[in-house]
Amino acid sequence: MNYLLPVGGDLYAPLSPELRTLALRGVVRSYPKKAVIINEGDLGESLFVLLKGSVKVFSGGHSGREITFGRIYSGDYFGEMSLDGGLRSASIITLEPCTCAVLSRANVSEHLEQEPKFVMNLVLQVIRRARCATEIARNMALLDVYGRLVALLEAHDGVTDCRMAVDGSLESLTHQDIASFVGASREMVSRLLKDLEKGGYITMATKRITLLKKLPTRW
Repeated sequence: MNYLLPVGGDLYAPLSPELRTLALRGVVRSYPKKAVIINEGDLGESLFVLLKGSVKVFSGGHSGREITFGRIYSGDYFGEMSLDGGLRSASIITLEPCTCAVLSRANVSEHLEQEPKFVMNLVLQVIRRARCATEIARNMALLDVYGRLVALLEAHDGVTDCRMAVDGSLESLTHQDIASFVGASREMVSRLLKDLEKGGYITMATKRITLLKKLPTRW
């Protein structure tokens, strides 16, 4: 269950000036780790500005399988796709304790009227995420599991929104996380990664994978 938090200056530190102005219009709420903030298919008219923490964007099926679309970190926002009054297109779950400024559709409309420059920010956000969804759909339709794994491992950002370590390695991703990104089982992903490590293409440590050389196009 979420609850109200007192507004503090440091809470808005990760935000750009234009996003800070938007966030100040909302109600600040906190969520524990593994809390589902948005459920796919629900009717929603709220936008969330992430002040603290990180969340995962995913879609699940009746079989229990899920596909991860990306991660969102503090200083960004989500939920904008339902401002048209439609159903939520994906679910959002917290990866750690999070704090958000929650804005109603009326709050956002008022902000856009008073801050017309933010309209372009919102449009670009929708375009970027639409491109991400298109890329994921293309990979799922045209690439096999290995091809999707290569696309993920070679991506520095973009469709998977995986953060890269300073040394160029992927960090904070478990084998299950990777499986959710590429739409495969954890066992298959673990087997492919182990084969790539044996072949000298990658090294693996706890939640860290470092690419040593260009991955082969086929395996």
